[in-house]
Amino acid sequence: MKKSLFVVAAAITISACSSQTGVKQTDLQHHRFELLSVDGQTVPAAQGRIPEIEFGSNLHVSGQMCNRFMGQGNLENNVLTVKGLASTMMLCPDENLNKWDHVISDVLNNGAAVSLNENKMVLKQGKHTLVYRLKDRM
Repeated sequence: MKKSLFVVAAAITISACSSQTGVKQTDLQHHRFELLSVDGQTVPAAQGRIPEIEFGSNLHVSGQMCNRFMGQGNLENNVLTVKGLASTMMLCPDENLNKWDHVISDVLNNGAAVSLNENKMVLKQGKHTLVYRLKDRM
């Protein structure tokens, strides 16, 4: 009897773990995140512009590196994609922000694996990893 109960409990635990859906659209919507690092390089806190990303209603994505960007996001199987991302096209005096403009565009256009852990969000795509910290709810 004890052995049967253990087997049933184990089966329930395994099925519960396998049914987790990961990141949902509602986990991102109406939140704003500040960029902490890009590909392991820490983003300086004292910059004039703080790179960020925001998720509005229906997963509308907007934010800034050097330039502002925006587009309609799609989240499927923990992959965030923003096809046709629109952006301003100013040259920024900060070399890293200019470089990161291209990184965020590539990451979102090509689809980024997104993970949330407490107050941190990670976007990974190919060789790029962007780590964000939850700033606030919008």
